[in-house]
Amino acid sequence: MKVVVVESPAKAKTINKYLGRDYEVLASFGHIRDLPAKDGSVDPEDDFRMLWELEDRGAKRLSEIAKAVKGAEKLILATDPDREGEAISWHVLEALNEKRVLKGMPIERVTFNAITKDSVAAAMRAPREIDQALVDAYLARRALDYLVGFTLSPVLWRKLPGSRSAGRVQSVALRLVCDREREIESFVPREYWSLVATLATKDGGVFDARLVGADGRKITRLDIGKGEEAEAFKKDLEIATFAVSNIEAKPAKRHPQPPFTTSTLQQEASRKLGMAPAQTMRVAQRLYEGVEIGGETVGLITYMRTDGVDMAPEAVRAARAVIGREFGDRYVPDVPRKYATKAKNAQEAHEAVRPTDMGRLPKQVARYLDPEQAKLYELIWVRTTASQMESALLERTTADIAASVGPRTLDLRATGQVVKFDGFLTLYQEGRDDEEDEESGRLPPMETGDPLKRERISATQHFTEPPPRYSEASLVKRMEELGIGRPSTYASILQVLKDREYVTLEKKRLHAHDKGRIVTAFLEAFFKRYVEYDFTAALEEQLDRISNHEIDWKQVLRDFWRDFSASVGDTKELRTTQVLDALNDYLAPHIFPPKGDGADPRACPSCGAGTLSLKLGKFGAFIGCSNYPECRYTRQLSAAQGEGDGEGGQPGTRVLGKDPETGLEVSLRDGRFGPFVQLGEAEGDEKPKRASLPRGMTPGAVDLEKALKLLSLPREVAKHPETGEPIKAGVGRFGPYVQHGKTYASLGKDDDVLEIGANRAIDLIVAKESGAGGRRGGGDPGRPLGDDPESGKPVVVKAGRYGPYVTDGKTNATLPKGMEAEAVTLEEAAGLLKARRASGGAKKATTRKAATKKAPAAKKAAAGEEGAEAPAKKTATKKPAAKKPAAKKASTTKKASTAKKAATTKKAADAEADAAPRPARKAAS
Repeated sequence: MKVVVVESPAKAKTINKYLGRDYEVLASFGHIRDLPAKDGSVDPEDDFRMLWELEDRGAKRLSEIAKAVKGAEKLILATDPDREGEAISWHVLEALNEKRVLKGMPIERVTFNAITKDSVAAAMRAPREIDQALVDAYLARRALDYLVGFTLSPVLWRKLPGSRSAGRVQSVALRLVCDREREIESFVPREYWSLVATLATKDGGVFDARLVGADGRKITRLDIGKGEEAEAFKKDLEIATFAVSNIEAKPAKRHPQPPFTTSTLQQEASRKLGMAPAQTMRVAQRLYEGVEIGGETVGLITYMRTDGVDMAPEAVRAARAVIGREFGDRYVPDVPRKYATKAKNAQEAHEAVRPTDMGRLPKQVARYLDPEQAKLYELIWVRTTASQMESALLERTTADIAASVGPRTLDLRATGQVVKFDGFLTLYQEGRDDEEDEESGRLPPMETGDPLKRERISATQHFTEPPPRYSEASLVKRMEELGIGRPSTYASILQVLKDREYVTLEKKRLHAHDKGRIVTAFLEAFFKRYVEYDFTAALEEQLDRISNHEIDWKQVLRDFWRDFSASVGDTKELRTTQVLDALNDYLAPHIFPPKGDGADPRACPSCGAGTLSLKLGKFGAFIGCSNYPECRYTRQLSAAQGEGDGEGGQPGTRVLGKDPETGLEVSLRDGRFGPFVQLGEAEGDEKPKRASLPRGMTPGAVDLEKALKLLSLPREVAKHPETGEPIKAGVGRFGPYVQHGKTYASLGKDDDVLEIGANRAIDLIVAKESGAGGRRGGGDPGRPLGDDPESGKPVVVKAGRYGPYVTDGKTNATLPKGMEAEAVTLEEAAGLLKARRASGGAKKATTRKAATKKAPAAKKAAAGEEGAEAPAKKTATKKPAAKKPAAKKASTTKKASTAKKAATTKKAADAEADAAPRPARKAAS
């Protein structure tokens, strides 16, 4: 028997069918070892010694693998073909060696770019050893992310109360978003005018021509800056005679884009399908690992973490055959297209993301896929097919027009474009984040010297606009251009920024939250080098050089740590006033924008004598008066809510309109504990009606309609099916809820208190009244997966208080980190439940409650490659590498933790690096 180890159960199931009875395929569920969430896991004083810890889940997987290996003839490590996959294999091998179960057994490492029968068979015929250079690059990245997260995050906690964390790449990505906000705030619109003549040919064809020159002088887009100048040109054009001075038609070609890389896949899925990068990777993971089609489990796409754009020769031939069959021979180019990656170090020479079989048309496989999978597969198939199609043939026509006014000549130009042969455009056209004007349409026939009739002349005023905020797609594109991060990290970096509420996504655009802007301002002021784009990109290049056997990984760590630890040491003596002064200066355009009347934007509007400044409080930052406590004026950071400040030092106010029923003014106001909407003003002792903004709703997204809906809360959404009493939805002290009598049920994170319907509200209330709301999972009915093959009971996946889990009604099993509730399959759930039962998992509720007190968050995250979290104890304000004896398994947790230590551990779990080790379902990374 030969033992094969892969990452996930779905992958194991597919491969097991290919290999047959002589092989046993086991899943490691991602990494089996992790860096403990405590000081000393990476020790710079001991040549960056790294202490690895077997988690409970990892220990169980290792035991299963070790048991299978005993008596086996060979161990085959078949994890994914990138650095992270190499590291997972290395961890398994190291842990098995520590258990001394291999005893000279042959070890083979195999990789395949697609999970198909042919690819797996070919990989088994070409085994190799573990590539230590790839492992070293992984170790260097993990160590760097750990050291930054565990060192920098405690500095933030001390100097910026309310801050969550900082990370090596995460903080640089956040800076990109914040820098764009600063560009927008400091942007000064510039007025300019355009003049367009609508002209007609002698045959009656009508077209527009734009003024581009006068008296031999070229006029560009911004040259006409005043209305008076535009009006003078308009008067001349209204009395001018027009004639064609030159016409030129040029052929042009438009070539298709290469097949997808990880980055371009995430960008296009965001533009065309509205899918977040993390969501795209989850769905792609399922397509890669295999789907049941006609009784056969097969991987539908190649490996989805790559920055290569090349395709295997057989895939190119298959694509050309499909093009000829589906579109005709004219759409097949004479020579196959060959693409080369622009990246300096493509992910270990991986292929592009493409279908494993080009003959599987989207319409043929759609019935075997869920809607998200079908859409993403179609996008990948279309892009891949188009990449091998013939170019589009265009004709671009330019007509120069002379307008004569006495001795003066004004020059106008008209352009047009027509598609002579659509080529690949018949199938696919790449989306854009920020649409640009593109001349299109055909000009009417005309010849040089033809007179033209003036139909009308228009002079239009314009103002330049600030650069647009990043979308998720354009941020990924910009990170790739700058060399920040790698294909496996883009999705996780964006997810961390959103989870930590450093940025919010509004109308598909990323807005920097005040919390994120303060963190960026602090890092720019005191750790500028480490959030510079060039520095971060250079570090990524060094990691690439490590993977290419060019430099020593520990030397990279030594060079980094020497300067970084010194920078951290320099902040120890920082006084609060120094921090606040630096933040006030950096954030001035945001928190103290210039006033229209030229008055001092930092003058207190309440007392008139004090100076406004950033203040750091228990609940985060706010703006306060320097004359405190005599003057108690406060507001939130952003002054953009309006120029008018309430009387008596009340927060800033933005009037949204009037309530159509009462005629009272509806306003959005800044309170010290968050924004709220208010109806009318206080009269005597009677307080006006107010409503807080629910979590996730930003002030910028609130208009009169939303404000009135908030003020209408609590609102009736349904009648109880048994009592007939109303079920209401509202926002309370602990967030949005639904209520029936004295029964309250909290809304889930995906529920909108303003939009929740009758069915969902009834489900929540009935579940809570039946007692489910007080247990794990609350009122979440869960997503049914099917019947457990062992117990025969229905299995559902639910969102619990401590994370998603699967249950058959008796046994509960928490999903491993990275295994997403939306993507978990019945096979995976059954495997988790079986493992839970084997460990005595059908425990009493009291046992579960006791288990949750052991600070699960600290075990969840350690600084690592793709991710999200790098926990650090709050007390770790010295070097993170105080020497400690090597930790053994998970038993290193101290038995007698004080309440203070527990709180510290919880806070530590919120610290993050740029990458967490990839779990079983790496699409979540």
